[in-house]
Amino acid sequence: MGCWILNEKLSMLLLLVWLGLNFYLFIDTFHWYEDEDAYIYTRIMLGSTLAWARASATCLNFNCMLILLPVSRNLISFLRGASICCGGALRRQLDKNITFHKMVAHGIAVNTTIHIVAHLINIERYHTSQSKEAGELRNKLSGLGKSPNESYLNPIRTYEMNTTGEVLTTIAGVTGVVITVALILIMTSSTELIRRSCYEVFWYTHHLFVVFFIGLIIHGMGQLVRGQTPQSLLLHNVTYCKDRYWEWENATQCPLPQFSGNEPVAWKWVLSPMVLYICERIVRFWRFQQEVVITKVVTHSSGVLELHMKKRDFKMGPGQYIFLQCPSVSQLEWHPFTLTSAPEEDFFSVHIRVTGDWTAAVFKAFGAEERAFKELWTLPRLAVDGPYGSATTDVFHYRVSVCIAAGIGVTPFASILKSIWYKCCNLNTALVLQKVYFYWICRDPSAFEWFADLLFHLETKMAEKGKNYFLSYHIFLTGWDESQATHIALHYDDKIDVITGLRQKTCYGRPNWDNEFKKLAENHPSNSIGVFFCGPKTLSKIIRKMCNSYSSVDPRGVQFHYNKESF
Repeated sequence: MGCWILNEKLSMLLLLVWLGLNFYLFIDTFHWYEDEDAYIYTRIMLGSTLAWARASATCLNFNCMLILLPVSRNLISFLRGASICCGGALRRQLDKNITFHKMVAHGIAVNTTIHIVAHLINIERYHTSQSKEAGELRNKLSGLGKSPNESYLNPIRTYEMNTTGEVLTTIAGVTGVVITVALILIMTSSTELIRRSCYEVFWYTHHLFVVFFIGLIIHGMGQLVRGQTPQSLLLHNVTYCKDRYWEWENATQCPLPQFSGNEPVAWKWVLSPMVLYICERIVRFWRFQQEVVITKVVTHSSGVLELHMKKRDFKMGPGQYIFLQCPSVSQLEWHPFTLTSAPEEDFFSVHIRVTGDWTAAVFKAFGAEERAFKELWTLPRLAVDGPYGSATTDVFHYRVSVCIAAGIGVTPFASILKSIWYKCCNLNTALVLQKVYFYWICRDPSAFEWFADLLFHLETKMAEKGKNYFLSYHIFLTGWDESQATHIALHYDDKIDVITGLRQKTCYGRPNWDNEFKKLAENHPSNSIGVFFCGPKTLSKIIRKMCNSYSSVDPRGVQFHYNKESF
């Protein structure tokens, strides 16, 4: 438990601060509407659901203020790169920006639900207040607003009125429905199942956030909830006059109370983040306009398309990622891809595997499906946004780094390992990094094709420089058929691995992470070890648990710092 707290303390602090601010805003607003004299008459009609509706609205505004900040990629990238103000722990927290985005989204969903339920009850109580059974005071308050010099409190004007139809003709009602529908579509299409199987659905429905924010700003203009005006409170003493409602028209000390709706405040909450996000989109659009030159296209037999590109003033770091758009496939969709080239190379590259409609269309557009040769000038145009920082860029900040990849999750480490190769070739480069452990778990032997060549060059270079100790890599094959198993068995004693062609033999099956982390802790008893993972969520949970389990409670002992690649 102590190790878990040490590793997750900043995440827990952020969670507690966020929850604390939500609870404070909810309780403060709730008590305001429960105690304020201006809403005594409103509370007589609505009861405590008035406070529930307004408190949840305040928390909803607060979370809507936060929701755009974690997805402002340029802001996150800037903060991440500002190493003076961002220590390692804070950078790791910035890498969890999507997790925070999801957490805030759940806060919006919860407060929206409370707000809707409270207002449905309010509408019904407004309607009931027009009935004879409601009592004389509620009937009196509901009748206000019929004369020119009176202002209404109850928006439901008669008991016979169709409340649903009446509400849906108001600004608050129409925008409320629009906001709710937009939120439901955004939330349901954000599930992992839809993101994995129909990314395009997720992409397009998420842009309903524009409709959501416009509706949110307009929603408060309906002024459905009304309270007594400050001038009326000076003339009409509520605590005295509410028990003398029959004298309101005649008694000078109890003139008719006047009511007005609250001024809309949602725009004050969301204005700054919306302006910031608009600036973010302007920067992205500017990058979209910049020319990208495709210099090389390689189709690998494992169903992976490799693209080499150049772009003016493009500067990257190892392990960073970009967003790609292919206008001939879709004018709107941008998809993230990890850069597989090193900063030392005069181009940048990505490896694209077919996982959906968009990637399949890109494959076809580049002739990879038919393996047809295309002149570079005939290839479709690509737009590039980025590069952006990610967790793996911190590999060089530790003396010991452990890189763990599963399947196609190996792509960010291609850039890292290439950069290590170039840095080892350059004698003038001083490296903090002294030891790298690399683990790759893959079920398809053909997937080793493009990556094995990189490992072979790196292995050879390390041997030439006398730095065999620098890189320890372990490749695990988790899937094979009977013929492959026979072939592997026949060549088991060969010096070169039959699968990868490397001197390091491939392991078969899954790694025993307890044993691996135990060895790491024993080999580096007083080091801070960076653990970098890219792969499926189930394995991520296991690696995170191992980091927490094998980290020492004593700060002078071994510490495993978990970093997960996510975008």
